[in-house]
Amino acid sequence: MKIKNVYKTYDLACAAALISEGFILLTLDKENPRKVQFVFNESNHIVEVIDKYWSDKLKVNARTFFDNIKMLKNRIYSDD
Repeated sequence: MKIKNVYKTYDLACAAALISEGFILLTLDKENPRKVQFVFNESNHIVEVIDKYWSDKLKVNARTFFDNIKMLKNRIYSDD
């Protein structure tokens, strides 16, 4: 089943930043055995946050960001 209106990224740090900003991770796409794609609901606000992330203007809590990176790595390497 395909999910429509989503934002996908292979970038771990970008995904952690989005989660730190309150966006919900819908799923991990593990079809490619070499890399994982992170899937989020797409919205106008998510585009703004991504632009801030890539332009180095996004401010997030360092501890929250680090915790979200660890959580994502756990999800990547889990068997589910």
